[in-house]
Amino acid sequence: MATNISPPLSILRRKQVEARTGLSRSGIYARLRFNPDRPGDHDPTFPKPVNLGPRSVGWIEAEVDAWIAQRVEHSRQIAE
Repeated sequence: MATNISPPLSILRRKQVEARTGLSRSGIYARLRFNPDRPGDHDPTFPKPVNLGPRSVGWIEAEVDAWIAQRVEHSRQIAE
């Protein structure tokens, strides 16, 4: 009998997302929200945060890693 066991989810806090992505706090939130004055900052592919409590959020580690890999792949395609 085969079981489909998913790996446990890991949550990254904002400082960890900053360290992983190289983005600042404002850079992270700029990618999450569309601003008509700065439309180039918004990135609908950037992972959405998960509410952890009334005043805390985190990001799913696998989604952040996938976004980084996508950015690397995109930059490699442009360079060709």
